[in-house]
Amino acid sequence: MKRTLVALALIAAAAMAFGQGTIKIGATWPLADITGKQGSMAAQQAVDEINKAGGILGRQLELIVIDDELKADKGAAAIEKLVTVDNVDVIIGGMASGVALGQVPAMKKYGKVVVSTGAASYKVEEALGKDADWYFHLHPWDYNQGASYVQGWDEIQKKFPNIKIKKIFLAYEEGAFGKASWDATKTLFGAGNRYVIDGASFKSAALGGGDYGAMLEAAKMFKPDLFLWAGYDADALPMLEQAKAMKFSPGIYLGAPPGWPVGFGTSRLSENVMLYGMWAPSINNVSPVSKKFYDGFVAKFKAEPATYFAPLSYSAVYIVADAIKRAGSTDTAALIKALEATKYESPLGQTITFTPGNIIKHQGVKNQKILQWQMGRQEVIWPFESATAKPVYPFPKWK
Repeated sequence: MKRTLVALALIAAAAMAFGQGTIKIGATWPLADITGKQGSMAAQQAVDEINKAGGILGRQLELIVIDDELKADKGAAAIEKLVTVDNVDVIIGGMASGVALGQVPAMKKYGKVVVSTGAASYKVEEALGKDADWYFHLHPWDYNQGASYVQGWDEIQKKFPNIKIKKIFLAYEEGAFGKASWDATKTLFGAGNRYVIDGASFKSAALGGGDYGAMLEAAKMFKPDLFLWAGYDADALPMLEQAKAMKFSPGIYLGAPPGWPVGFGTSRLSENVMLYGMWAPSINNVSPVSKKFYDGFVAKFKAEPATYFAPLSYSAVYIVADAIKRAGSTDTAALIKALEATKYESPLGQTITFTPGNIIKHQGVKNQKILQWQMGRQEVIWPFESATAKPVYPFPKWK
């Protein structure tokens, strides 16, 4: 009888341990967008790799993903559910700034540790405020990105004198992401009258738009040396098609969506289009960590990562797992302290640490790369220490 009671007690204890055993990581992404689809896939890849290696503190990781649908109210509801129903230990993910703005009140209410992969708008940082110690932001803010672009184009023009930029036109989606990009471009590129700036907004195809005619007409009349659009992956091909129909071919045609459509490089329209980003498969040539991530993603999903949100989200999971391991628990205070000491060699080709932003205390990546589609591949043009190809200039005239 005594042995039976002991056995039952052990079974009960094991059952309790199993029920409490997983470390729950909650995440929100727009799953219909390439950034959210592949970001969530890469996060699951990281979880599976860590669990296969034995987990963290003897426990397995569990990833719980909710689709925010690129809508602020859906994103806010997702945070509420993850915290109050799913009882997650930490939150990661995110892409659109407009969604993040809707999530901030719920995040503040619960104070759960957040490692954000998205939200570039400075308005999100303002909404968070200086006391959001629990918030760790991996993605560069718009002002971080703008500063790196100014530096990049200055250095490119110096090294390649045939590339000359004076007039810049920014086409921006009408949401928070686009408007913040417009504000940053005017401030950083317009300073000291070094560049002449103009721009126009458009409704993204991701949000029910897709007619870029008025914006492209304004751009064509402006005759920019550099045409830049800030929108989403759904805008990439239809905007190019409409630009071709109008025979609009600026010296540099550059896109800055968070992710590109799968197979974009196979389109003839993609050749010599430039882009801003944090990662490209060509970085595998200079980073063993990038190659490990890439090979694992392709083996698991039989597809190539098409957005930097894939390695960024993969990094978020590893950063959280490493911090929990060093903290010895998921206690909020201990986890914050451990995250502050992060030094993670990422597949982005750089080591991620957290330093202060303009307002928040924990900003991760602060720069972007300038890349170009060449022969179906994204090649790194700048920074030169990471470059995998020289820029092709100018953007060819449409035939």
